[in-house]
Amino acid sequence: MTTTIHLAQQPEADELLGRSPLAALVGMLLDQQIPMEWAFCGPYTIARRMDADDLDAHAIAAYDPEAFAALLSAKPAVHRYPGSMAKRVQQLCQYLVDEYGGDASAVWSDAASGAQLLDRLLALPGFGRQKAQIFLALLGKRYGVRPDGWREAAGAYGEEGAYRSAADITGPESLARVRAYKQEAKRAAKTAKATKPDGTAKTATSSTTAGTARTAGTAKGAESTTDAGPSAVE
Repeated sequence: MTTTIHLAQQPEADELLGRSPLAALVGMLLDQQIPMEWAFCGPYTIARRMDADDLDAHAIAAYDPEAFAALLSAKPAVHRYPGSMAKRVQQLCQYLVDEYGGDASAVWSDAASGAQLLDRLLALPGFGRQKAQIFLALLGKRYGVRPDGWREAAGAYGEEGAYRSAADITGPESLARVRAYKQEAKRAAKTAKATKPDGTAKTATSSTTAGTARTAGTAKGAESTTDAGPSAVE
């Protein structure tokens, strides 16, 4: 697996992602609650701090957990939550050692269909459905891994010409388009959360006249919302 990748927006980190199946998987795992570029620089940072030119599932799985957490926590930290993500990276690598002999590419190299590949990705520690579908789309669009039905298994992320996720990034321009799509999706989600089930918008109430009582029809105060999706291209 050797291809040109632009996810980290840093030449050395992207070069590693282009040739290392495990680096690609770890980058996808880290792509949560931090900007995408930060997440996909993570594998390169980890490899460099381990004095290696690639990630090794056996070495990471066998690493002392406290020492590995410290390795990810050293400034600049690999993730906003380096301790918890260190544990997840080790869990992923241990699973790859147990199920695939430590070979990350074996997850997809002999997958007979997109559905089978999706099932394998869903079984990986730290991979929910959305993350698994995005990575499946990334494999198909950027790495040429295209078992029958891969686009359908990837859902909307597999659509040709889409700009929804890391799978659609080929450079700064496409990164900006994906970022714009995600920002619009967040705005739409917040609007939906601020709308009552019957379709009427919630409004904040304030009383400008002392002694004014609320009536049964007065709208409740607007609620604050947070948007903590599994991937942050922002």
